[in-house]
Amino acid sequence: MKTVGIIPARYASTRLPGKPLLSETGRPLIVHVLDAAARARRLDQVIVATDDLRIAQAVTDHGGRAVLTRSDHPTGSDRVAEVAAQLTEVDLIVNLQGDEPEVAGASIDLLVDLLADHPEVPMATLAAPIVDRAVYDDPSCVKVVRAANGRALYFSRAPIPHHRDAPSLRGVTPEHPWGLLHIGIYAYRREFLLGLAQVPPSPLEETEKLEQLRVLEAGHPILVGVVPERSVGIDTPEDYRRFVERWRAGRVQAA
Repeated sequence: MKTVGIIPARYASTRLPGKPLLSETGRPLIVHVLDAAARARRLDQVIVATDDLRIAQAVTDHGGRAVLTRSDHPTGSDRVAEVAAQLTEVDLIVNLQGDEPEVAGASIDLLVDLLADHPEVPMATLAAPIVDRAVYDDPSCVKVVRAANGRALYFSRAPIPHHRDAPSLRGVTPEHPWGLLHIGIYAYRREFLLGLAQVPPSPLEETEKLEQLRVLEAGHPILVGVVPERSVGIDTPEDYRRFVERWRAGRVQAA
């Protein structure tokens, strides 16, 4: 199967405007994300989907491929779908986050393998164990509960599952966590993604502000692979400052 990774990237960010072009490391953040994607073995190609000429130029200046998209997309997935519609010979699409420069190549490969091994499932995503109570309680951290077969039962900003008996009685560990933290990268079968982009937001999606609930509410399965820990996203100036510190200290893997 031919697999393409697509990184949606827009200039306008409410908390960190111009985020993809921040360059205190000597290269734009979006290029660091491209470097991370290059470590995956299962991607045949990586494309940046953007509505901003400056971002597209930064990508091409570093030897990457960028495709300009419309500026009115409500979600990153819709931007990814616009580019996917042009890739008629591609089977799988991996939607990578444009603000996660430290995502592991093995995590991307796991997503692709999940769909390769389960041809009946149209979509997959990732999660990591929650061992920090603050993360479990934080509504900005999305939680997922999955069935024994690895399929998602529900995603929520609320603490799920609810612990009637405190986990502290047995201790919280990666093997016995508070729950699973959703990691927002996805793999889709191309035709499924194109169809999904035509479906209006569902009631649960609008309630929780989580676009993956549109899939569950329509009755489609989502496979959830579990990785040891999440990659660090860049949402605030402080997040970026810490990333730059890790980069300068040599703790960020180069492509």
